[in-house]
Amino acid sequence: MGQSRILSPFSLVFLILGSFVVVGLCSDYKELVFKGCANQKSQDGTGVFSQNLETLFETLVSQSSAAKFYKTAAGSGQSSIAGLFQCRGDLSASDCSDCVQKTTDMSKNLCGDSIAGRVQLVGCYIRYEVSGFRQVGPTELLYKLCGSTQVSGSGFDDRVETALGEIAKGVETGNGFYTGGYESVFVLGQCEGDLGSGDCVNCVKNAAEKSKSSCGSAISAQIYLQQCYISYTYYPNGVPTKSFPSSSSSGTRHNTQKTVAIILGGLAGVGLVLACLLFTKSAFKKKTHSKYYGG
Repeated sequence: MGQSRILSPFSLVFLILGSFVVVGLCSDYKELVFKGCANQKSQDGTGVFSQNLETLFETLVSQSSAAKFYKTAAGSGQSSIAGLFQCRGDLSASDCSDCVQKTTDMSKNLCGDSIAGRVQLVGCYIRYEVSGFRQVGPTELLYKLCGSTQVSGSGFDDRVETALGEIAKGVETGNGFYTGGYESVFVLGQCEGDLGSGDCVNCVKNAAEKSKSSCGSAISAQIYLQQCYISYTYYPNGVPTKSFPSSSSSGTRHNTQKTVAIILGGLAGVGLVLACLLFTKSAFKKKTHSKYYGG
């Protein structure tokens, strides 16, 4: 099921378990989207790694009720572990805190003693890595989901391109976050909190290009890069008028499993309903994206 390949002493391959939530943002912001855990485990027999990782997680959780993004490190020297969390922009302080708590709990179960990892939920994500773990640029593709339905007819591709273009404009003036719509195409984009404005714009533009090259004329797509992500959904029959479930509803989901090498590395103003529209398109098909993590 997985792929494994060593490119260097620090090269790592990640297994992503993807879960697209059909009811999406409205179902449960604490639903798993994907996870990536380094194959390489800590060889520290003193317990320092585990202690530092626990301290890091505790710090991230403690800060998550006061901020949507926080970056820190625990420990010192070669044993230090850097990490961060990013919450979606429309989450309340309490929801952000709950989401980050969930990611740390899941990371302990899913990644264990992996020297690096990322856990992405619908509403937030965390990532961490040991000192010396090589970083890459913000535009590395981590995970993608393409709608199984391909839209035919003139004008669709131009409509999507225009809508995606609005993301780049919006994140520049919206503190790294944008959501909106254009002719029944609803989009959102978000950058990591410490990504500069210019780099954020470049990141979402790259995500838009990857969306076009990877998903073609798919009715919907989600593209996760190292430091930003975008999504679009087209509603050819107009915006659904049904009521969306609350965050306590269990909803329905389609699971996909992908073997992927991850390169490790928020929705104010418009409201949650628009966010729901971006993630409720069902029948996403499996696509495998494989890359290797050079450490």
